[in-house]
Amino acid sequence: MTPLLYSLHSGNLYGTERMALATALGLRDEFETTFVAPEGPFHAEARRLGFRTILFETPLRFAADIRQFFANNPRAAAVGTRVLHTLTAALWSRIYRRPCANIQVVHGGADERLSYGRKRWLNRLGTKQVAVSNYVKERMLFHGADPATISVIENFLTPERVNASPRREPFQKVGIRKIAIVSRLDPIKRIDVLLDALDLAPALKDLQFEIYGTGEDEQLLRSRALARNPNVRFLGYHPDIPLRVSQSDLLLHLCPEEPFGLAILEAMAAHVPVLVPNSGGAGAIVEPGKTGFHFRANDASNLAFQLQYLQHIPKETLTKTVEAATRSLRTRFSADCGTAQYRKLIRECLA
Repeated sequence: MTPLLYSLHSGNLYGTERMALATALGLRDEFETTFVAPEGPFHAEARRLGFRTILFETPLRFAADIRQFFANNPRAAAVGTRVLHTLTAALWSRIYRRPCANIQVVHGGADERLSYGRKRWLNRLGTKQVAVSNYVKERMLFHGADPATISVIENFLTPERVNASPRREPFQKVGIRKIAIVSRLDPIKRIDVLLDALDLAPALKDLQFEIYGTGEDEQLLRSRALARNPNVRFLGYHPDIPLRVSQSDLLLHLCPEEPFGLAILEAMAAHVPVLVPNSGGAGAIVEPGKTGFHFRANDASNLAFQLQYLQHIPKETLTKTVEAATRSLRTRFSADCGTAQYRKLIRECLA
């Protein structure tokens, strides 16, 4: 088996870390993965799944820790989520003259410079880069990354994740009533657009909105909703978000610059329809009118219009949307599809 070193910039279990585990699981018949990550719950989960992990403490310590990996393995693959990871892997592979598939995975984020701007530093190395959506690729190109080095491999859910997901009961009534939002409460996430929409459309007062997440805008948003939008509840962190989403009629996603939006796939697995902006990685996940619904990004009036439409949408339409989204999970967003693309890319780099 080919050794694979997967370096992460976070030790949490957010989308980037969950996708790293899902990718390693899909490749484990051919690649033996060791993870390097900062302190956090990721280590315990990775070890539970049978992977070796190394604690990332400082950049110098990181370089020293992975040196032995390249010294011991005549042929290897290295996947990183920071430029530092890829540059260090390139250094050791050249010093030890080891063939190495050196790949940078770009998940994107709120900070343009950190998330996309530095990726052009890898142009001279010719390092292959994976963008998790066409939106991420567009931002990388805007900041000067070499298009010849970029492949788009969308995120996916493992079959185990899909099968274990709690699922909403089939729709029995017309329209939606209860809406879940899973999001950080930061300015870029645009929760304020929902509150603006509710101010514009009094008819939406009969809908219930449950928002799961925390962030810098939390107190401001709570105060505003308390004063004018009593049908909006801010529930903070909850240990079982998938269950809460499965008890809703709709997942609403508001961020117009989301690099991907794994929560959207998780809602699809829960048989819950989704309403997302028509921009960013989130907008690209959904085929409007087929696997979900769109509203015009940052447009409170259009969001209000779409919510009113969904209030009265036939149950048959909701059922067809759920069925189409489920098919999309089994094809476009399947683990087989995603890991096959990673496998092909690594093999090509090692050839």
